[in-house]
Amino acid sequence: MCGIVGVLSGQPAAPLMMDALRRLEYRGYDSAGLATVSEGGLTRRRAAGKLSALQEVLEREPLKGVSGIGHTRWATHGPPTLENAHPHVAGRVAVVHNGIIENHAALRAELSAAGSTFESATDTEVVAHLLERELADGASPQEAMARVMPRLTGAFAFVVLIAGEEDLLLAARRASPLAIGIGDGAAYVGSDAVALAPLTRRIIYLDDGDWAVLRRSGVSVFTGDGTPVQRPEHVSTVSAAMIGKGNFRHFMEKEIYDQPEAIAHTLHTVIDPGTGVATLPYPLEDAESVSKITILAAGTSFYSGLTARYWLESIGGVACEVDLASEFRDRKAVLPKGGVVIAVSQSGESLDTLMALRHGKSLGQKVLALVNVPESTIARESDGVLLTRAGPEFGVASTKAFTAQLTAFLGLAIALGQARGHIDKDEVLRLVTALEGVPGRVAEALKDTSAYHAIAHELSRAKDVLYLGRGLSYPIALEGALKLKEITYVHAEGYAAGEMKHGPIALIDEHVPVVIVAPSDGWFDKTASNMAEVRARGGRVILLTDAHGAKELGGSADHLVVLPDVAPEVAPILYSIPVQLLAYLAAVEKGTDADQPRNLAKSVTVE
Repeated sequence: MCGIVGVLSGQPAAPLMMDALRRLEYRGYDSAGLATVSEGGLTRRRAAGKLSALQEVLEREPLKGVSGIGHTRWATHGPPTLENAHPHVAGRVAVVHNGIIENHAALRAELSAAGSTFESATDTEVVAHLLERELADGASPQEAMARVMPRLTGAFAFVVLIAGEEDLLLAARRASPLAIGIGDGAAYVGSDAVALAPLTRRIIYLDDGDWAVLRRSGVSVFTGDGTPVQRPEHVSTVSAAMIGKGNFRHFMEKEIYDQPEAIAHTLHTVIDPGTGVATLPYPLEDAESVSKITILAAGTSFYSGLTARYWLESIGGVACEVDLASEFRDRKAVLPKGGVVIAVSQSGESLDTLMALRHGKSLGQKVLALVNVPESTIARESDGVLLTRAGPEFGVASTKAFTAQLTAFLGLAIALGQARGHIDKDEVLRLVTALEGVPGRVAEALKDTSAYHAIAHELSRAKDVLYLGRGLSYPIALEGALKLKEITYVHAEGYAAGEMKHGPIALIDEHVPVVIVAPSDGWFDKTASNMAEVRARGGRVILLTDAHGAKELGGSADHLVVLPDVAPEVAPILYSIPVQLLAYLAAVEKGTDADQPRNLAKSVTVE
């Protein structure tokens, strides 16, 4: 969600920060602002809405200074107004902040009683006032941070700019991510390495609870109790060249078309391209000893986990459970000795998944991270990492990260099945061959999208849409419905097709489009029966199938999308493409923002 940037350099800070904030737009936001130190004093510019509104303010009222902080805010405490936009200022202190200060109400009451006056409804402002009070009492900036940090509870990241201190930024993180960039005679800070990519590739990641003092000459890091500590410097794998839209209208469109490459790159992390052998990452290397796998995820990643459950049990031969990360800690789960938790997150920073990971560890489970960002918090806190290689994903609605997750999960299932003796060599070869053919089949599916436009037109004007699928197609139906909801705001629900008679069938009439995900697999005949039930009640059928399915059922569909033939096991990866395209094209038809849908954020860093 919210984006943070801070700059200490010899160049004007405002243009650098605006450029960095544009690279953080994918996180989602509803207001933005900058503050700089110039001629010893703080100057601030803010605007509700998109960065274009802030740019207009800057064109009227430019910001001087080579030191500054910037922010894109996704509203939590207080509505998305100018008054609540960051940075927040108290006296000499300006603060930008992600996350939530949980004890802000008690701190605000204390500060108000002591004479502080608040200008916003945000929790952030209490940090500025606490620091200003310490400075007023004679503390140095470093001493002020050391005193304030223990007083804050919650999950947060913040950066501080102080009037009169043109060579100083203070930064802190607790659960929310924060990256520090090291330049030549410069220092930077951002919510993630993407923001800093054109500025530097030398990155320091603060550990949970750390805070730091940044100067152009170097960075000093401290633990939560103020103890000096060294954190390693990394060379980021994110480059400035990886963040453009090219000739596409939206990042989401580009990322849909990136999928053959993203899947192929991810294949090489799970299938050795030289030998064709699927490999197992730690802590699954001793496959026979794994008693159970528990997948923890949220949103789209949860649906990749639901798909993986079929594969891990039927191919891998290991018991598997899938839990919503936000529910896992509260249901008192019983996990067996020898169990492994797989934490799934595109960003590797989703707070609910991170907290669920930590709870899984506390229950004695080994943890494998399945993430797209190797430097992320979830990756660093796990025992092992299974890396997807989708590249940066900027559209809020996940596309290539999802199919990369599916690819990694299927490769993992094959490796487990082979190691546990659950599948023989011939079956391994068949599955690996099918998986290696997926990038080509996805490329075929993307060559001609003419059939999608009429369907998208109908979906964009619908009040309700149902998605149905059975077996491996059920999670894809769920994902298709989520995509449509996310970026078109059309109400959509995904169901296991066999459950239709248990309630959802009551919703079907001639005004309800029903998207049916139906590859020719072991569930096809039953899905065909469900489709007949939809037709009998006047529902508008949109059939996603292959050549065989089109021959059998195409004449009964109002709209037909025919996909290349693939093995049933890899069909979920391929059939993700049409549900993504339908949602995207419906959003274009409707005129909604496909990249930054309302109320949503790319990385959810509050619970």
